[in-house]
Amino acid sequence: MSDHLTLGEKRPSVAVPVGGVVIGGDAPVVVQSMTNTDTADIAGTVEQVAALARAGSELVRITVNNEDAAKAVPHIRDGLDKMGVDVPLVGDFHYIGHKLLGGYPACAEALAKYRINPGNVGFREKRDTQFSEMIEAALKYDRPVRIGVNWGSLDQELVVRLMDENAKAESPKDAAAVTRDALVTSAIENAERARELGLGQDKIVLSCKVSDVQSLIGVYADLAARCDYALHLGLTEAGMGSKGIVASTAAMAVLLQNGIGDTIRVSLTPEPGGDRTREVIVAQEILQTMGLRAFAPLVISCPGCGRTTSTVFQELAEKIQTHARERMPIWRQNYIGVEEMNLAVMGCIVNGPGESKHADIGISLPGTGEEPAAPVFVDGKKTVTLRGPKIAEEFQKIVDDYVESHYQKRDGKPSSAAAQ
Repeated sequence: MSDHLTLGEKRPSVAVPVGGVVIGGDAPVVVQSMTNTDTADIAGTVEQVAALARAGSELVRITVNNEDAAKAVPHIRDGLDKMGVDVPLVGDFHYIGHKLLGGYPACAEALAKYRINPGNVGFREKRDTQFSEMIEAALKYDRPVRIGVNWGSLDQELVVRLMDENAKAESPKDAAAVTRDALVTSAIENAERARELGLGQDKIVLSCKVSDVQSLIGVYADLAARCDYALHLGLTEAGMGSKGIVASTAAMAVLLQNGIGDTIRVSLTPEPGGDRTREVIVAQEILQTMGLRAFAPLVISCPGCGRTTSTVFQELAEKIQTHARERMPIWRQNYIGVEEMNLAVMGCIVNGPGESKHADIGISLPGTGEEPAAPVFVDGKKTVTLRGPKIAEEFQKIVDDYVESHYQKRDGKPSSAAAQ
């Protein structure tokens, strides 16, 4: 990977339009997610897609694994359109995608992109025929495809071929290295086959997903060096909770820092009864904390120590972060640039005032034994000191007032601060 890329400088790639979203080229890194509903459950799938889109997912992938799912897809698209949710839908196909795309044209047309897994698109003599049928559907409906290789479903004929070639080499590689080569080779060879069938490079996204952090970094470094197709990043099975978040962040942050990656998905295993939108929030936070994109105001808060035995600052930080995320759809609709706002909720006098001054709006709550007063800083200047049981509500109002007065309205009218 290059040592010369600066933060935000992306590896050159060909732009791929997907509905109203662009993957690659000069476009920012796109956040996507996937439903875990039964696609045949139209109402349930519409509800989850809408929730993912509201959370900030710019593409949403749905499983199309049988005839009932294929029949449901156009109705899901209609349901979303009626709600005013225009997020592009990506169809995830395995094994019988050629039959479903060919047999259900309304499904093929309702989807904005098709995901093809070359490891299970077909076997032996049927493989090229069935792959070709899926590419022909993409050509017919003018849809892009993601050729998504997974090491859990890698084309075994290709693996055997590369293993044989490796065995004859003067300096054979170990089995893990050959497997990584197979992932990259599968993606590129299938992309070239799609090109031979007439699909343009601006209709192809590649991915080579594994579940091991170091392997993912190595695979994508190799893939990026060998092509300029748009690339989709993600650990194929990241895991649950903090493990999944840490693994996804560790892998993708290294690649993104080196300019590799045009769209990302954080494949978290949900907690039982957990919220599917968490994977969207984590993906956004990876990009935002790296300074690559801005989605919602960031809340800086201290970890707490022996000086902060009260939980007031923790509760306030949680309330403000939740408030900002809940208000963000309305703020985004009405104001320009509010997603770049920085907030600070600090727990004592040591770093509280200093961190608060660096934020757009910051509050320094009293630590153990300190005076029960919370100075608030706006744009680096102390404006008010809050006291009493209503600090959270009062600080929330200060944030809301700041948005209204400091960010330009989308109707063209200046904010009150800009008008002064």
